[in-house]
Amino acid sequence: MPKVQLGTSALQVTPICLGTMTFGEQVSEAVAHSILDRSLERGVNFLDTAEMYSVPAKAQTFGATETILGNWLAKRPTARAQLVLATKVAGPTRGMPWVREGAGMTSQDIVNSCHASLRRLQTDVIDLYQIHWPERHVPAFGTAYYDPSKETSATPIHEQLDTLAGLVKAGKVRAIGLSNETPYGVHEFVRLAEQHGLPRVATTQNPYCLINRTFENGLDETCHRLNVSLLAYSPLGFGLLTGKYDATGTEGPQAPPGARISTYETVRKQRWGRAEALVAARRYNALAQAHGLTPTQMALAFCYTKWQVASTIIGVTSVAQLDTDLDAWGTTLSPELLSAIDAIRWELRDPAL
Repeated sequence: MPKVQLGTSALQVTPICLGTMTFGEQVSEAVAHSILDRSLERGVNFLDTAEMYSVPAKAQTFGATETILGNWLAKRPTARAQLVLATKVAGPTRGMPWVREGAGMTSQDIVNSCHASLRRLQTDVIDLYQIHWPERHVPAFGTAYYDPSKETSATPIHEQLDTLAGLVKAGKVRAIGLSNETPYGVHEFVRLAEQHGLPRVATTQNPYCLINRTFENGLDETCHRLNVSLLAYSPLGFGLLTGKYDATGTEGPQAPPGARISTYETVRKQRWGRAEALVAARRYNALAQAHGLTPTQMALAFCYTKWQVASTIIGVTSVAQLDTDLDAWGTTLSPELLSAIDAIRWELRDPAL
């Protein structure tokens, strides 16, 4: 795979990134290390994690994923130099009081979280340090509309940037990024960075897949014009776009055992568990098969080949799944198939927004 530059940073990454949020929950440390070994062997140089992982988030597994990655890096001392390592500081707690004492995300919270991530990851520097979700109130994680009455922001964006700049200056962080952001947020981070000589965000990590293309509702132009790279997460819609739920649905005795949506009630209550999301996924999956592709191949190729996407984050629970996702690289979608995809989106829009 070729390397792509992230925004205006010096980071060069593969267009496929290994996401790790299942490590420590669905995936044991031993299996996680096997997946990491195979990913490195196949040339993936980009790993993404977060302080709040594993997912679904709970106090018992807070920080578990970073710890697993750190243990793997410690056993393979030559691996770190080959990798671009990304992690995230959690935004306001969203019902997770174990993340930090306060409900918000102060400057000291950012510093403390960065230092804790460095310890768990057993590394001296984080290549890409991202704000997992905005400190201010935004429509995200299934919320469709902005509501100013819910605003509780207490740490201005300028102050957040100043804090991140301090971590960059101290050599703890190489580049910074955002996640689950809006066009306003990306613009404001870039504007303030340029106005005050602070680090410029290189990336935003947002959902992007066949059943959630909300990135294309204006944020794509923002990122293109400001040279901020999209890291696309959930390209398979939490498994809906693999076809494994098509016949059985997402819950009940016939649903796939051990699969993310069928296993976790908390996930079924979120955007990926909506009935409308499964309806749309079934349409896309049938379209893929009608064109001689597996649903996984079409869904991943959609992200792999879109100009909007710098790197696609794949999450797997086995080496076999990893190989399947990597083998989809190079799959092309015909103009006719892309038109058919757009026709379904026009009809059903973005049910997993």
